[in-house]
Amino acid sequence: MFARVTKYKMKPGSQDTATVLLNRLKDSIMGMNGMHNFVNVMNEDGSGYVISVVESEETSDANAEQVQALWGQFAEHLEGPPTAEGYDVIANWVN
Repeated sequence: MFARVTKYKMKPGSQDTATVLLNRLKDSIMGMNGMHNFVNVMNEDGSGYVISVVESEETSDANAEQVQALWGQFAEHLEGPPTAEGYDVIANWVN
């Protein structure tokens, strides 16, 4: 498995609107090829991370265009473009 960890920063006052938009996009996000897990965390200041766990790095790379389009829906709420890094998954535990 492979994880893409993306750092982002929302504009002040946009967290509630962005959260509503995120929930509307759930089916598109979770429907991406090879998606296992999706976690989005955000502090009150709008800084946050998205952690997506997919089947492989190749799968993640193949989803890049769709991911870009999804981030584009948040453009007016973001302070700047998100930055992503990829990692091999060592453990993915769930209770």
